[in-house]
Amino acid sequence: MSGAILRSHHRDRGDALLHLRFDSLISHDITYVGIIQTAMASGLKSFPVPYAMTNCHNSLCAVGGTINADDHAFGLSAAKRFGGIFVPPNMAVIHQYAREQLAGCGKMILGSDSHTRYGALGTMGFGEGGPELVKQLLGDPYDLNPPETVLVWVTGKPGHGVGPHDAAIALCGAVYANGFVKNKILEFAGPGIRELPMDFRIGIDVMTTETAALSSVWETDGKVEEYYSIHGRPEEYRRMSPAEGAYYDSLIRLELDRLEPMAALPFHPSEAVTLRELMAEPGDYLRAVEERAKVQLGREIRLTDKVKNGRLYIDQGVIAGCAGGMYDNLAEAAAILERGSIGSGAFSLSVYPPSLPVALELAENGVEQALLENGVIVKPCFCGPCFGAGDVPVCDGLSIRHTTRNFPNREGSKPGDGQAAAVLLMDARSIAATAANGGYLASAADLDYDEPAQVQRRFDSRPYGKRVYSGYGKGDPAAELRFGPNIVPWPEIPDCGDSLVMRLCSVLRDAVTTTDELIPSGETSSYRSNPLKLAEFALSRRDPGYVGRSKACRDAEQARAEGGLTGDWADALKAFGLTREDADSARFGSVIFANRPGDGSAREQAASCQRILGGCANICYAFATKRYRSNCINWGMLPFVLEEGVEFPYADGDFLYVPDLRRSLLELREKIPARVLSGGKVREITLNLPGLTEEERDILLAGCLMNWYKCRGEGKTE
Repeated sequence: MSGAILRSHHRDRGDALLHLRFDSLISHDITYVGIIQTAMASGLKSFPVPYAMTNCHNSLCAVGGTINADDHAFGLSAAKRFGGIFVPPNMAVIHQYAREQLAGCGKMILGSDSHTRYGALGTMGFGEGGPELVKQLLGDPYDLNPPETVLVWVTGKPGHGVGPHDAAIALCGAVYANGFVKNKILEFAGPGIRELPMDFRIGIDVMTTETAALSSVWETDGKVEEYYSIHGRPEEYRRMSPAEGAYYDSLIRLELDRLEPMAALPFHPSEAVTLRELMAEPGDYLRAVEERAKVQLGREIRLTDKVKNGRLYIDQGVIAGCAGGMYDNLAEAAAILERGSIGSGAFSLSVYPPSLPVALELAENGVEQALLENGVIVKPCFCGPCFGAGDVPVCDGLSIRHTTRNFPNREGSKPGDGQAAAVLLMDARSIAATAANGGYLASAADLDYDEPAQVQRRFDSRPYGKRVYSGYGKGDPAAELRFGPNIVPWPEIPDCGDSLVMRLCSVLRDAVTTTDELIPSGETSSYRSNPLKLAEFALSRRDPGYVGRSKACRDAEQARAEGGLTGDWADALKAFGLTREDADSARFGSVIFANRPGDGSAREQAASCQRILGGCANICYAFATKRYRSNCINWGMLPFVLEEGVEFPYADGDFLYVPDLRRSLLELREKIPARVLSGGKVREITLNLPGLTEEERDILLAGCLMNWYKCRGEGKTE
C-alpha cells in the first residue's frame, strides 16, 4: 500500500531517491509564521497546494500581551495573500481538521507537527520541520531514501475497558527502545481491523509517531468509506489492502484480545507497564521514576508519597486533543463516570474535544451534558496539555492523561524555578475509572459499566463553513500582510567557509536527547515567531549555561570576520597550527554533542536556535529521527556522526578543527578528518557525514535553506 502511494507522488530525477510532492500541507500557530517568513525570503509567490493553518497551540495567549493574536492576524493575512486555508482559534486541533477536511485514500499530507498521522484514513502523513514545508511551497520535492516497510498484523477484538491508548502504549513499549521501526513505514492490516471503530483506529495511528516510525497507512474498509461519506467527501474513499504477494521487511503482531489497560510511566510513551502491575506495586515503579527524574529533570520529585494504604492517589486527569478527545473516548468516559464520583477533593478531570463539529455532536447526543453533570470541565479545542500550555498540575503532582506525550515538563512545570511534575499516559477509559474512584488509580477493565449505545455518527460542517477562510487558488498579491512586534525576520546566516573551528558548548550524555530539551515547549512557544527571543531558551531546561557559551562563539566569529581575535580562540588557532590567513577563510562556531539527539517534536527551532546563537554542527552517534537531522541540514548545521565504539571523552570548552571542509562537502566525502584540542593536547578524530545528498550538500555549503534559495535565484553555483 505504502509503495503505491509513494510511487504516485514521486517525481523521478534519475537517482535512487524518492522525490515526493504532497497533496496538501498543514501547520499550526507555533510553526506557520516561521514557515511563511522563510518561504517569503526564498521567493514565495503563492501556495501551490492547499495549505491549512490551524490555531490550536498558541490560541489562549498564555503569556499575555498581543503576541499570539498578532500571529493569528498574520496567518489570516497570509492566507488571503498567498491563497491558504485559515482555521480560527479553538475551532479544531491540527490533526482533527486534517482528518475531517484534507485526508483521502491514497493521498499524502505534510505537516509541521510530528503527529501528522492519518494512516487509518488511507492517507500517509509525514511530520517534518518547517523547512520541508518551505520546499513544497516553493515547488521543490521532499527527498527520501526508499523506506523499509513493517506489516502490523492486527487480530482479535479489544476486551472490556480497553481503549486505543492501551494498544498504542503497548506498541510503543515493544518497538521504540530497540529501534525496530525507526524511520520505517507501518502498514496495518489483518482481520482485527474490522472490529475497530474509526476513532479507535485513529487513536492508535496518531501514536505511531512515538514508535519513531516514519509514517503509517492502514487497509481501508466499509467503516472508512462511511467516515468519508459522513464528512461529506465520499469521493475520497477507495479500497486499499496489501497486494497479493506483497513483501515486508519485518512483522509485528498486534493481538487486540490480549491487550489490557496500560500506563506509560514518566518520562516517555514507551515506558509501558500494565495498570494491573502498576496498581499491584505502585511504590516500586514510582521509586524508579524518582531516580530517572534526578537525571532528566536535574532535581528530585516526590511521587512515592502518593501511595496510601497500597493505593496510588492521582492529582489530575486530562483527556485531550488529537489522540484523547475523540467522540468515542469521551462517550465511554461519560458512561464510566455514571458509576462513581470524582468527589470534592484535589483530583480534577478536564476534557478537550478535538473540533467544533465533534463538540456539537457531543452536545447533541447528551455526552457533554453527562460530563458536565459529573463535574468534568469541558474546555476548548486546544493542544496545550500535550505540550505544556494548559492544565499544569501542582508541583510534585502526578497527572494521568490521554494525550500524545509525557516527556519531562510536557505538563508545563519549570524545574529551573524549583517546579516539577509527572505524567502517566493512560487511556480515557481508565482515566474515567480513576475519576469515578475519587482519584485513586483504577483500571476500566475492573469496573462494571455499560458501554455507551452506538449512535449514528454525524458531522456538522456549519462551523467551518461560517468561520474558516478557504482561500486556496484565490490568493491576492495585493493583500497586506499584518505584522506584530513579536514577528521578527530571520537574521543573516553565514555560509560554511573553507574550514571550521568549533567549540563544544554542551555535552549531553543521556541515551536520548529530545527536542523538548533542545528547545523547551510550553510558554516558550509564544516566541516561535521571534527567532532571536526564542533562542534565549535553547537548552534552558537541560544546560542553562549553553546560551552564554554559544553566544561567546558567535562573538568570536564576529571578531574573526572583523580581523581581530584574542584569548582562547587565538590560543586554539595556534595549537592547531593555523595562521591569521587561515582564519580569514574559516568560520567559527559552537557545537553540541549528544548520544542520540532529536527524539519527539518536529520543531525546526531545536536546530535553528542553535544556529542563531552561533551553532554550526551537532556531533552524535545517531540521530533519533530523520526529521531532526533534516532540520539541522536545512539550518546549515553539519550533522556529524561518530562510529559506534569511538569514544568522545571531551567536555565543554574543548575545540574542534575541521580543515578543508568546503572541499570535503563538494566531493561528498563521508569521512571527514578533524582535530580536537582538549587539555592542551591535540588529537585526531574522524567525523562522518553518511548519506549526504547533493542537495543537502549544497544547502550546507550555502549556510542554510534560505541562503540556498537565494543563491539559486541569483544563478550562483558552486
